[in-house]
Amino acid sequence: MQERAGRWRVRSDELTLAAAAAAVADGEVSPVELTTAYLERIDGLNPALTAYVEVTADRALADAATLSDEAAAGKLRGPLHGVPIALKDLIDTAGIPTRAGTLGYRDRVPDTDATIARRLREAGTVLLGKTATHELAYGVTTTNPKAYGTTCNPWDVDRIPGGSSGGSAAAVVAGLAAAATGTDTGGSIRIPAALCGCVGFKPSYGVVSRAGIAPLSWMFDHAGPITQTVTDAALMLDAISGYDAADEATLPGAGGVSGVAGRLRRDVAGWRVGVPRTTAWSALEPGVAAEVEAALAVLTELGMQIVEVELPSFDEITGPIFAYISAECRAAHSTIWPERHDDFGPDLQQLLALPALDGDATVAALRAVASYARALRQVLAEVDLLASPTVPVIAPPLGAESVRLGDTDVPVISALIANTFPYNLAHLPAVSVPCGDAGGLPVGLQLAGAPLADARVLQAAYAYEQAASWQARRPPLTG
Repeated sequence: MQERAGRWRVRSDELTLAAAAAAVADGEVSPVELTTAYLERIDGLNPALTAYVEVTADRALADAATLSDEAAAGKLRGPLHGVPIALKDLIDTAGIPTRAGTLGYRDRVPDTDATIARRLREAGTVLLGKTATHELAYGVTTTNPKAYGTTCNPWDVDRIPGGSSGGSAAAVVAGLAAAATGTDTGGSIRIPAALCGCVGFKPSYGVVSRAGIAPLSWMFDHAGPITQTVTDAALMLDAISGYDAADEATLPGAGGVSGVAGRLRRDVAGWRVGVPRTTAWSALEPGVAAEVEAALAVLTELGMQIVEVELPSFDEITGPIFAYISAECRAAHSTIWPERHDDFGPDLQQLLALPALDGDATVAALRAVASYARALRQVLAEVDLLASPTVPVIAPPLGAESVRLGDTDVPVISALIANTFPYNLAHLPAVSVPCGDAGGLPVGLQLAGAPLADARVLQAAYAYEQAASWQARRPPLTG
C-alpha cells in the first residue's frame, strides 16, 4: 500500500497476506477498501488469465462490510480478519457454484461449506471467488476447454501456470487474491507454485481436512495454501489445519502441527539436507539446474549441511498407482460417470478408462505404495530435509504435450510430477518456494520432510526465503 493525503491507497499486487492482515488490524485500511481493490484488479486482469471461474463480488463486499464494522469496533476474529482470499473450484462453498472443473457438475451449488472454507470464513477472510482447476484435479496444465477455458501464467500468458491448482497460483501471483487454497494429489499445489513463482505447501496427510472437497483420490489427496510468502503459507495453515470428524484421515490436534506461523524463525544451522542427484537431478533444463544449485549454496551459507542421498524409484509402480487412482475417482463420482461421459475432457476420460483393478491387483498396488513410502521415510530418518527442483523445467508453452529433458521427449504430466508425486505417495510435507528464474520464468525449490515435520519444512523454507529475494518480484501485468 502507498499513503496518499493521509489515507492508504491499496495496491493489491504489492500486498502479502500478512501485510494486508496487519493493515486491517492497525486500522490503516478497511476490509471493504481491500476487497474493492482486489475486485477492481480482478476485473482488469482476469479476462486475460482466467484465474477465476466464479467471482463473488456482491457477497465479498457484503462480508467485507460486516468485517469492517467488526474491525472498527475492535472485534477481530483472528489474524486473517478482513483479508480477501480465493478458493479452488473443488472446495464446496454454500450457495456458490462448485463445479470441480467439469461440465458433469455444471449446475452444482452446494448447501454447505467444505471444512476449510468454513474455517477460513470463521477466521474472518473474505471470499473473492473460485479459481480454475484442471478437471477434477487430474492434470498439470489447468487447461480446461470444456468447462471454462485455459488458465494462463501471469509471467507469460502463452505458457501454462501448472496444475491442477493453476487458477489459485495465477491469482496470487497476479495480485488477484491475498492468498488461495489448492489441492495436491501428485503435486497440484507445488507445481503451479513453482511455475508461477509463489509458495505452495502440501501438508502432511491428516493435518488438513478434505471434507467437502471434490476428491480425486482419497488415498493421496491433500489440501493446502498457495501464497506469496512462507509466512503467509503458515498463517493459512494455522487457519485450516486441525482434526475434523468429517474426514476420518485427520489427526487429533492436527498431529501437533499448529501455531506454525509463530515458530518460523529458527536457527537452521547444522540441519542435514539430503539431495537426490541421481533421481531428482537426473534430467533438468540447464536454467533450472543452475538456479536450484544456487539455492543449495544459500542453504549452505545458512549453515545447513548438504549430503547426497538415493531415493527409491516409483517408476515400476506408476501403472498400478494410476489404476488405483482411477478406481477411486470412478467411485467418488459415480453419479456422473459414465452416464455423462461426453461432458468430460480427454485427460479425465483417459484416466477413468483405465482397466479396473481386481482384488489381488488392488492389494498389490497398496502394498507397493506402502513399501515405497517406507523406503522414502527411511531416507528421511538420516537427514532433516530433502531438497530438489520442484519441477525440472520452466513453464511449458500452452498446448505442449511433451518437454525435452536431455535427449528425450517426456510427456508434460510425467515431467512435472516426477519430483512431487513421491511425497503424496508417502504422505509427507513438502513446499515449493521461489528460488530464481530461467529466461525470465520462475524456478521453484522443493523442500520436504518426515511425517508431521511440517513446521521444520516451513522453517527451512522461511530461512531460505529471508536469505534470498525472489519472493519480492512480481510479473509486469497491467489491467
